[in-house]
Amino acid sequence: MTQCRFDDGTDEDDDFPEWEDRVKANVAGEVRRRRQERGWSAQELADRCAQLGHPIPRNVIANMESGRRANLPLVDVMVLAAALKTYPACLIFPVGYVEETQELPFQQLVPTWEALRRFTGEEHVPGYDAGLVPDFERHASLVRTALAGLEEEERARFAAKTATSRAQQEEAERQRAKYGDQAIAAKYRLRILRRELREEGAVTPDLPPALNDVDPPEPDTDTDTTEERL
Repeated sequence: MTQCRFDDGTDEDDDFPEWEDRVKANVAGEVRRRRQERGWSAQELADRCAQLGHPIPRNVIANMESGRRANLPLVDVMVLAAALKTYPACLIFPVGYVEETQELPFQQLVPTWEALRRFTGEEHVPGYDAGLVPDFERHASLVRTALAGLEEEERARFAAKTATSRAQQEEAERQRAKYGDQAIAAKYRLRILRRELREEGAVTPDLPPALNDVDPPEPDTDTDTTEERL
């Protein structure tokens, strides 16, 4: 399903509806392809959308796939993607099935793969604000590093206990110290990052139980003040 480029004579005023048509065509074509790949009828897809809590009638799906549907709400795209076990971005930018697409009105066609990377933020666009996404990505990376360090430290501790020679024990102890330091460093950076996020008014991600000591203890708010005791 490769799309054709604009004719040189296309009026700029016609680009906006054509861009909308391209986006809807991308979604419709990918919904139909994935539905048929699973061997589902339009009614079966509609039933799965209803099970997710957002009914999309069979005739609406059929009209969308045939290009007769005038609009395509974002919430429908989200639910259709979940019903088809994929991501909304993969419906909008069907990499490998649509060679080129148009990211915004009045723009030229670009490779769909590039458009998807910019849509998801994987490819940085100068001047664009990614919000706290980079901070949350760093947070996830530090959590993985800390957990890996703790796991390897525990393995090395066990290896030191079960070593059959002094050399093996010393090597295991070196590994234990190495991974222990890795975990401590990652947890320290996590604590700083989480504090900075809270200072910006953000809600920090939950931590796994093994990292419950990252955040400092909360102050005791149950202590009565002098005024409350009077």
